[in-house]
Amino acid sequence: MSLHPEAVDVHAIRCFMPGSTADWRVENGFTLFAAFFIFGLMRFGMGQVLGRQLLNMPISGYIDFVEISMSSFAFLAIAYCQRVGGHVRMDLFVNKAKGRLHWGMEAFGTLVAIFLIAVLIWYGWDHFMRAWESGDSTIDTQIPVWPSKLAVPLAFGLLLIRLLVNFAGYLRLIGNPALPPVAVPRILTVEEIAAKEIEDSASGK
Repeated sequence: MSLHPEAVDVHAIRCFMPGSTADWRVENGFTLFAAFFIFGLMRFGMGQVLGRQLLNMPISGYIDFVEISMSSFAFLAIAYCQRVGGHVRMDLFVNKAKGRLHWGMEAFGTLVAIFLIAVLIWYGWDHFMRAWESGDSTIDTQIPVWPSKLAVPLAFGLLLIRLLVNFAGYLRLIGNPALPPVAVPRILTVEEIAAKEIEDSASGK
């Protein structure tokens, strides 16, 4: 099910969730960094292919670099994806619920996600500290792996903040379902999805 970005009510965010706008900027920065990283890796791969095929001079450590870079573009944008509702959801039963029951189910699912992400942060930081203290590196070119492992708890930490913001937004809606949704992903109806696809096609996106 496709989603659209969270509704933005600046006054409500500032009054009810003052950290959301700052979190928004950090999420955008992480996502932009991941995008540039992917672009750079594409150029790096092109150089590897051209060097190997044309000059018989492959880039030393190419495989190692690709391996340690995967965590950057796999995890850095995860909080942004949560903000815009881009993660895969199973919402068959959630869509059938209305009012406080609907928001309560969303809040419960978010609470479970908060617990799981907190556990992953704990173990992700443990893996980073182990790599930092032992000087762990790649086998071929001895590239330190701790920056790659640090990206995981950092990205999950930002996701945890986003989930807490979402959870606070759901609690607000449980208290008063008539309020406009703020800082929570909203599910598009089938009609809205069709209209958006038609609009995107017409604009050439």
